[in-house]
Amino acid sequence: MSGTLYGLGVGPGDPDLLTLKAHRLITRAGTIAYPAPDHGESFARAIVARHIPEGAREIPIVIPMRTERFPAQDVYDAAATEIATALEAGEDVVVLCEGDPFFYGSFMYLHARLAERFVVEIVPGVSSLGAVTAAARLPLIARQDVLTVLPATLPDAVLEERLAGTDAAAIMKIGRHLPRLRALLERLGMAERAVYVSHASLPQQVTCPLAQAPEVAPYFSMIVVPGKDAHV
Repeated sequence: MSGTLYGLGVGPGDPDLLTLKAHRLITRAGTIAYPAPDHGESFARAIVARHIPEGAREIPIVIPMRTERFPAQDVYDAAATEIATALEAGEDVVVLCEGDPFFYGSFMYLHARLAERFVVEIVPGVSSLGAVTAAARLPLIARQDVLTVLPATLPDAVLEERLAGTDAAAIMKIGRHLPRLRALLERLGMAERAVYVSHASLPQQVTCPLAQAPEVAPYFSMIVVPGKDAHV
């Protein structure tokens, strides 16, 4: 019998935000896979490192962290092949995913390759959006507010159209896009109620009004614009 593939959300960074179910599966895991940069340690693994059993087999999914394009599909193809071999041998495989597996989570690419062949269980985790709003101590939406989640990598025209048609927004993957996002939100009259958060739930967390945000943001940062009814 084939093993079960677990797509496991490990939360936004604070190890104490790991769910009880995730903890149970990690401490019993024989094989653990996780995304990892080509330089430095895996953030997903670091969150749960103290819970990984001694002797567990580890499968790093090495994803180059650079601006130029790289063959990402080849990376996930190779990882899926290695994981499939373990599953076919009857091993359960736990795949760690920062935040939640299906909220901009890398696990979805493995799911697309393996879900038709193996039993898959998704273990949700605390998402980055939940961590950011908690860090900001800011209600995001209320009553009939509509929330729009946007990647900062979209063109200005698309961002402006989506933002103009929503009550509240969360803009992710900020990085070098922060200056143009700030200008765009100012143009739309949304900057005054916008909040910038980086490294939510971690010791180096930064939370401030958008006007006070740095010129260049780290990858793990977000801008949230609460709905007008969220404070009423």
